[in-house]
Amino acid sequence: MKLAAHRTLTIFLTTLALILFSELAYSQPSYTPSQSNLEARKWFQDAKFGMFLHWGIYSELGDGEWVMEVRHMAGSDYQKLAPQFYPVKFDPKQWVAVAKAAGMKYITVTTRHHDGFSMFDTKQSDWNIVQRTPYGKDAIRMLADECHKQGIRIFFYYSQLDWHHPDYYPLGSTGWGAGRERKGDWNRYLDFMNGQLTELFSNYGEVGGVWFDGMWDKPDADWQLSKTYGVIHHLQPQALIVANHHKRPNPGEDVQTFERDLPGENKAGLSGQSVADLPLESSDTINGSWGYNLTDNKFKTTRELVHYLVRAAGRNANLLLNVGPMPNGEFPPEAVSRLQEIGKWLQQYGDSIYGTRGGPAPPASWGVSTYKGDRVFVHVLDTDGPSIALPKPSAKVLSASLLRDGRKIEFAVSEFGLLLKLPPSDPNVFDEVIVLNVEAASPPKPSR
Repeated sequence: MKLAAHRTLTIFLTTLALILFSELAYSQPSYTPSQSNLEARKWFQDAKFGMFLHWGIYSELGDGEWVMEVRHMAGSDYQKLAPQFYPVKFDPKQWVAVAKAAGMKYITVTTRHHDGFSMFDTKQSDWNIVQRTPYGKDAIRMLADECHKQGIRIFFYYSQLDWHHPDYYPLGSTGWGAGRERKGDWNRYLDFMNGQLTELFSNYGEVGGVWFDGMWDKPDADWQLSKTYGVIHHLQPQALIVANHHKRPNPGEDVQTFERDLPGENKAGLSGQSVADLPLESSDTINGSWGYNLTDNKFKTTRELVHYLVRAAGRNANLLLNVGPMPNGEFPPEAVSRLQEIGKWLQQYGDSIYGTRGGPAPPASWGVSTYKGDRVFVHVLDTDGPSIALPKPSAKVLSASLLRDGRKIEFAVSEFGLLLKLPPSDPNVFDEVIVLNVEAASPPKPSR
């Protein structure tokens, strides 16, 4: 059989099997998480810190992952990027090592973004890194294999929005400049998408979960989420579904994520939704861009990034911090240096972050609190006063000390609350962590 004919038959049979089996077995109109899923949720909450990676053929233009849309590029012009993509410096071993050294516990990588270009070896379309680029290798497999070797969990970002596929129709709020015909079969597009997800959750070992994005492009469309989520949970019951749709979670979703915002805040205008009783995550960039941007030099300081991580933990959330790799496959050096510095900070203060939950003192301008077992960690981030006042604790405070050197801290408890005397301010200390040892008869009530 000729290769083209064999490929066509393979795609047809795979899609047909998916449609028939998903109708019978994958659909989950009501969702009860498996035991392995519940365990994965706990692991996720304990992990606290992950790396986000936005990397694709758009990286070549050095203008972010939305360059096709922002520049109103026709699909025929955008496709010229693929034959030029050859990341000679891509080293998945180094990528994972940088994440580990930073104290990150998982990596979420773009398997495909809104341009529809797949960074993995998919049989559903030839619009992928293996068939359209001279590089010709499955970058996602290489990264997933290395994550498995180094003990980092791999999550797959997957865009439900597609500026390339002819069946993504009717168009949503974006993609009008791509020059596609104004026709298509929506159900066929969903089958294509489910076919790719079947590949990702069948061929790359154990996957931590999927990070969906793009549903906001067509919020009123029939996304048939029950079927799609059923595909994933059937293939890998432990896998966590994270949906970045800026709404309350739907049935079948395992983590609530907030783009460029902390849970309960809405500074970026995307997170007005209420906070659900699920594991939480906040995502943001190390500079101002998701995909590589040649002129974006507004890298956040290490202090700012540490404060973001701490404030997320105080709200019971993880921080998913994004790096946009360069087109040659290397991380920007400014990003690497920031990550190294965060890793050094976590070596000293990580006990107050990993495995914790939001503590009894609600987030305030001065900082946040976290807790673990019989210890409450008071994270003093920004205050000029000699002391801070906290709500009266529900458990008896036995002692208070600095995490960094064990020095005792004076405190007083009254009917009005808990008063902590602060040490002299040190400009080199990003976060003055005070450890309260408490009677653990009942854990303190976590704050949001």
